[in-house]
Amino acid sequence: MNRVIFFETIKKIAIYLLFFSSSILVNEVAVAQKPESKFKYVWNETEQQRDERLRWWTEARFGMFIHWGIYATPAHGGKKENSEWVKLFGQIPEEQYQKYFDTFDPNLFDPAAWASAAKQAGMKYVVIVTKHHDGFCLWDSKFTDYKATKTVYGKDLLRPLVDAFRKEGIRIGFYYSLIDWHHPQYPIGKVHPQGWYPFEEKDQQKIRQIEEINKSRDMATYAQYIRNQVRELLTQFGQIDLMFMDFSYPKPAGEGGKGRNEWESEKLLDMVRKLQPQIIVNDRLDLMDVQGGWDFKTPEHRVPEEWVTYNDKRVPWETCHTFGHSWGYFRNEPGWKSSREVLDILISCVSKGGNLLLNIGPTAKGTLDDRTQERLREIADWMKLHKQSIYGCTEAPKEFKEPIGCKLTYNPKTRRLYLHLFTWPKEGKLELSGLANKVYFARLLNDGSEIKYTDDPAVLTLPTQPPSVAVPVIELLLR
Repeated sequence: MNRVIFFETIKKIAIYLLFFSSSILVNEVAVAQKPESKFKYVWNETEQQRDERLRWWTEARFGMFIHWGIYATPAHGGKKENSEWVKLFGQIPEEQYQKYFDTFDPNLFDPAAWASAAKQAGMKYVVIVTKHHDGFCLWDSKFTDYKATKTVYGKDLLRPLVDAFRKEGIRIGFYYSLIDWHHPQYPIGKVHPQGWYPFEEKDQQKIRQIEEINKSRDMATYAQYIRNQVRELLTQFGQIDLMFMDFSYPKPAGEGGKGRNEWESEKLLDMVRKLQPQIIVNDRLDLMDVQGGWDFKTPEHRVPEEWVTYNDKRVPWETCHTFGHSWGYFRNEPGWKSSREVLDILISCVSKGGNLLLNIGPTAKGTLDDRTQERLREIADWMKLHKQSIYGCTEAPKEFKEPIGCKLTYNPKTRRLYLHLFTWPKEGKLELSGLANKVYFARLLNDGSEIKYTDDPAVLTLPTQPPSVAVPVIELLLR
């Protein structure tokens, strides 16, 4: 080969290789610099399909909430009335809070007794706090040692609870705290025992200390921890009917607020929906504007004045309430609702198309205290006689007006109207607005005895004395 031709050929090959390798490098840089597309989960489901998925829950109307963990040991709330928040409100350092983990020994734990009490009280589903904000886990999670199996008690507490409630025919729900004050990768913010609370004015030195600590903490690592644990909960305990995530506080972001971006909520919910497609999920993942980002609204410690709406549209809703104020066990809780007050809340919820999730806070020994047992028995006595006015019921048609001192619920399938009398008419007469010529038969639910009724105007003639039940109920069979 001619020397000139040889060198020209080598030159061309070199130029080609240089161009090819440069193209690869440019493409790799372009790929690396290309912004990652934001994951957006959309649950492809019609409103009718959603309503069908939620049907068991909207017909159940009444569930039990269980807040239980090592916070049952201090049994107080620090400066507030919430024992489950005692680490924050009591400003308890990690090393001091550790003693509650080291001494937790619920040796009288009897999940069958809890499940039986819920069943007798007429509760159709349970939501168990698997992990609260302090990070303590009831189950044997492989992603942490901060769990029941590592305490003195040494056994999984979640599995026997699930088994006991499922045996009673009660559907299973899990509460899982998105917040975790124990996890080493969870960044410190305002809602954190090491954070700004209770400083009303920002302490700049404290802020600098927190910022320095947070440099070694990675929220993405913690978000993966959430998904790892939720995956365990949804793969190791059979069908889970409800997931209660708690809670998002994206603002103020400058003070450690956390919402969908920090929890990676869309990725988390995508996993939840795929693992358990039938599951019902609450509204605290900061995904209100995402289709399929939530199933029901959760007003807390209050009964809304009317059916809860979102974007001017009625939506499924549930309020959670306690017997006192604290969710966890509070030994010297000053206020304690009567069974009549609890039933008022339940009836009010159903009368506005909602559910009641009633909380219990078991003791550190694993028992239900006397006040809780007494109230549950009294509720059970009432539900045994009046459950028809709760299950499958909802708000009454607007044409039927509630008499003063009464609340209405309505079963659209059976077309029966239920009149809950919180005030017994002294004159023995009760006029029913909007019901003229519409009632076929009226009776008391507690004993089935007939109540005299005249058609036009629609008037009930009541016995002189009310029946000896917490809230008397009259069933009206409509024509």
